[in-house]
Amino acid sequence: MHDPDLFAEIRPYHDDEVPAALARLIADDELLAAIAHFRYPLLSRWFGWLLKPLIRLAMQRRWANVKTVRDVQMEVAHFMEQMIAGTTDGVTYSGLEQLESGKGYLFISNHRDIAMDPAFVNWGLYKCGLETVRIAIGDNLLRKPCATELMRLNKSFIVKRSVKGPREMMKAFTELSAYIAHSLADGHSIWIAQKEGRAKDGDDKTDPAILKMFYMAGKQQKLPFATYMQQLNIVPVAISYEFDPGDEAKARELVERAQSGSYEKGEFEDIDSIVAGIVGHKGRVHVSLGKPLTGDYDTPEALAAAIDLAIHGQYRLFPSNLLAAGQSDGVSPEERQRFEARLQAMPAELRATARAMYAKPVENRAECVAEMVDA
Repeated sequence: MHDPDLFAEIRPYHDDEVPAALARLIADDELLAAIAHFRYPLLSRWFGWLLKPLIRLAMQRRWANVKTVRDVQMEVAHFMEQMIAGTTDGVTYSGLEQLESGKGYLFISNHRDIAMDPAFVNWGLYKCGLETVRIAIGDNLLRKPCATELMRLNKSFIVKRSVKGPREMMKAFTELSAYIAHSLADGHSIWIAQKEGRAKDGDDKTDPAILKMFYMAGKQQKLPFATYMQQLNIVPVAISYEFDPGDEAKARELVERAQSGSYEKGEFEDIDSIVAGIVGHKGRVHVSLGKPLTGDYDTPEALAAAIDLAIHGQYRLFPSNLLAAGQSDGVSPEERQRFEARLQAMPAELRATARAMYAKPVENRAECVAEMVDA
């Protein structure tokens, strides 16, 4: 039996909470309006009042037999199959064979796309018959109640980024650290990004602060940092997209920050980013899972460097990356034409930034190779 109050504020929903959460979603006018706007943009402007009851009815029918978390996951799997067929030129995996069934792993991943990064990891696990992950998601993405419902139904747990004040932050991160430890000990794997927010400039670097948060539970047990981190079964994950559906939006933000020193997010910008990542063309996608880290890393900085080395080494460099970095070995004329056409479709002032974004993994790989040679 689970304790319903244990981590109740942040954990994903349990099976017995699924029907009520679905009922709340079906009754959520804001969600119905968003679906109407997304699926039928022109019609919804004039006939939203008519579309909403029809969408509600369709949802009731679609979810009538969804009673458990596994049922929700099967719905997501059906959606993933359609999404992969429609928006990618194939998804490939490496490293899945290293994972043991029933063991909890802490997948620390580079982060390019809000929804698709953990979804692609899950798809690989699902296709191999392994249990899907519990996904860390920042509460900055959960401003709407329906977003919270959807995420917690799909095995997401909440990272309270919006808490203010040292005491509240300490409490939130202590709870988060304990929840991650509790999940892993129970054989449930975790997916978490290597730093807060996406690497919009293409520079995949691990924030030692996240590793310090993991260690809070180990510190309470008075375990040395290296000993505790070895217990977590940390697996570095590199997710590589041939084309980033959010490349233009990211470049715009980076250019604005460089010019004015700040960037003001629009109210629905995170939701727009999620939708763009799901429906946008990605080309080829590769997900590489590294070997679980077993070294004696005495500090968060040393462990962060080891994770970075693994992610940069595992990253699949596509023609888009090589061309952006001025390399053309093995790149076909068609691949060159496709990448250049993508850049040309962007406003002229964003192209250099977008090109640098695609080139960064090539630079990181070169640094990684140089480090291995020096070692």
